[in-house]
Amino acid sequence: MSIRRGSRRAPALTPWRDGTVAPGNCAREVETTYPGARSTPRTNRASGHNRERWRNRWVQSTNDSQFGHFRLSSGKFYGHKEKDKGLQTTQNSRFYAISARFKPFSNKGKTLVIQYTVKHEQKMDCGGGYVKVFPADVDQKNLNGKSPYYIMFGPDICGFDIRKVHVILHFKNQYHSNKKSIRCKVDGFTHLYALVLRPDLTYEVKIDGLSIESGDIEYDWNLTSLKKMEKSSAEDQAKDDKSQDWEKHFLDARASKPSDWNSELDGDWQAPMLQKPPYKDGLKPEGIDQDVWLHQKLKNTNYLTEYDLSEFENIGAIGLELWQVRSGTIFDNFLITDDEEYADNFGKATWGETKGPEREMDYIQAKEEVKKAREEEEEELLMGKFGGQENNFQRFHRRDEF
Repeated sequence: MSIRRGSRRAPALTPWRDGTVAPGNCAREVETTYPGARSTPRTNRASGHNRERWRNRWVQSTNDSQFGHFRLSSGKFYGHKEKDKGLQTTQNSRFYAISARFKPFSNKGKTLVIQYTVKHEQKMDCGGGYVKVFPADVDQKNLNGKSPYYIMFGPDICGFDIRKVHVILHFKNQYHSNKKSIRCKVDGFTHLYALVLRPDLTYEVKIDGLSIESGDIEYDWNLTSLKKMEKSSAEDQAKDDKSQDWEKHFLDARASKPSDWNSELDGDWQAPMLQKPPYKDGLKPEGIDQDVWLHQKLKNTNYLTEYDLSEFENIGAIGLELWQVRSGTIFDNFLITDDEEYADNFGKATWGETKGPEREMDYIQAKEEVKKAREEEEEELLMGKFGGQENNFQRFHRRDEF
């Protein structure tokens, strides 16, 4: 089981030197730094210490005593018994809340890739398989459904109606869902999920290395209207400020308050207005003191900038906060990086190496189960046949006795 954060090119995010978390017998280490980071070879380790290492990294929430527990497991079938070990849900009809912290960073002006694998070997009927990315100040011990998060991404299944990939972004104190319907995988095999958020406001969702959805963050999250509303409000405020400046600039700056002016009786004194002369932008109107200039209209920059929509200043934890009716899901190979190529290669080196053997093992097990079921059925039929003859013999024998 592993969690990584990495990149290999500059400019990039803050270095993540503690990205070597791999609980279980197989510690897959990819120590990387930004910029110019290199990956170290993966190493296999088998010790009691490493088998429990994940418990030191991942913090189980104690907010609710009824929260379900995780264990380290590669499941009933796998591509590699040690490499495929991940966090597995163990109790039916439970909420789960667990998280891992890392050195905080900002993705401002950079690509952000969130990638992991999820395996619903129990053939999920209703429950989540998504991850959440949290700010660094998240309370891990009290993690729950109300804990603020930046991003929620991954599959959610419930019956035949809900089989979708959630992509939810936190923006302006609200959570915004992608308006497109992105279908998730519903079988029992391990699948690789990846979300790419780029600084040019484009995004991409990948499953098993293939792009299944992409587009513009501003439009696919219905943020265009919000952005226009805030821009309009800001421009209205700018107009109000402009009108106030206009009045100030055409007051007679040379005038002074009369000596007999009584503020209590006459109110606040205001300089007399000058007649507004004809003018053109950039020219000083006649009759105005040289120190008083007409201000040209300035663009207000207080409304949303384009990069606000996908920037998160204090990313510091990743976690699983979800509900499952039937347990057994396995989460593994967590990765956060600013390098799309690195993420692709990491997916190939982990999920890519074990996906084939995993399906082969499942196929072999299925054949053995079918063979065993057929043998048991034949045995039952055979026993039923001989049992029927014995019953007939006893029936006729008793009949002859009378």
